[in-house]
Order: sequence, then structure tokens, then C-alpha cells
Amino acid sequence: MKKVRILLADDHTVMRAGLRALLERQPNLEVVGEGENGRQTVELAVSLRPDVVVMDVGMPVLNGIEATKTIVTQRPATAVVILSVHADESYVMRALKAGARGYLLKDSAATDLISAIQAVSQGKSFFSSTIRLILAEDYARAIKKKGVADSYELLTPREREILQLLAEGKTNKEVASSLDISVYTAETHRGNILQKLNLHSLAELVLYAVRKGIIS
Repeated sequence: MKKVRILLADDHTVMRAGLRALLERQPNLEVVGEGENGRQTVELAVSLRPDVVVMDVGMPVLNGIEATKTIVTQRPATAVVILSVHADESYVMRALKAGARGYLLKDSAATDLISAIQAVSQGKSFFSSTIRLILAEDYARAIKKKGVADSYELLTPREREILQLLAEGKTNKEVASSLDISVYTAETHRGNILQKLNLHSLAELVLYAVRKGIIS
């Protein structure tokens, strides 16, 4: 069985030691390095080529969001899971825009981190249950306040199917292959979905899917 190679990034030695101990109990996970600041973590991600980086948001020298953006740009094959004490939507959106595939609260790391690593290493997204609940409640309040129908109802069955695939991290080419349609058709559907839902980026689409409970 091929092991998932993991780089830990946190400026607290005790936190890194705890995460390492948790992960190395799993036979299919391997911690290949540790970074204590954002810039060092970027350098290690490039040199060690891990499958997953577990990234603290509040990193010195270069914060976790900016480090994530750089890693995703230089190492697209590496997935990043953000660890944070912040449970509000603005932090989640910033992480998604930076290219993170997972967002966990630090107090749920013991129960969620292994599942998150397994999910993002397979190209999926993962969010703490608390984050999903907060986003869903925020979305429900916004819909009620605006007094409008849920725009999800505007999507066709095929568009809903494509929405889920895109939110799970599939590219237009992978969506096309999965549904036996052309890449052009997949791109057209993606544009229609964004327009109907009034979304402007893939990060917003993923966040919308989490709010709706379409993906975990």
C-alpha cells in the first residue's frame, strides 16, 4: 500500500509533535517533514514533494494562507489542509481562494485530521463538522433575510451533478470524462452554474456546496 506523505506546518513544537504522533499511528500515513514558519514550509513542500501539507493559519514569516497559495502554485499535486482556530466564513473563503482543499478547526484535529488527509489525497474536499454547520446556518439566514427562493432550484439535474463533481475537486476534463461529454460542454455547464448561483469563482462554488451540504 502506498503511503500518503505528509508535511506538518505549525510554529508550536508541541502541536507538531502531537500531530505527528496521531498520524504515525496510521499504517498508510507518513510524516516526511515539519515546518515551523511559512517560508520554510514552502521550501520543504518543493523539496520533499509531499502529497498533503497540514498548514496552521497563524504562521510566522509567511502566514499559512500565503504559504498555501505559493505551494499550490509551485506544487499543484500537493493538497493543503488548513488548521485554524477561526470558525468564520471569511477565513474559510480566504483558504479556498488560496487553493486549500480542507479546513479544520484545531479542536477537531484529533477526530477529523486523518479523514481530512485521506479525502484531500484523493482529490476531494473536507471541512470540520462545525464549519459545515456554521456555513449552512449562515446560508439559511441569508436566504430567509433576502426573502428569495434558493437558487439551487434553478439548476437542472445535470448541472447539479456537475456542481458536485466540481466541488469535489474535479477539473473540467475530469468532469467531461466522468459524464461522457465534451470538455466544451462541461465548461459551458460550469459557466451556467456560476451564473445561476451568482458565484464568481471555483472557491465560491466549493463554499456554496459546503453550505448546502452537497460535499463534506
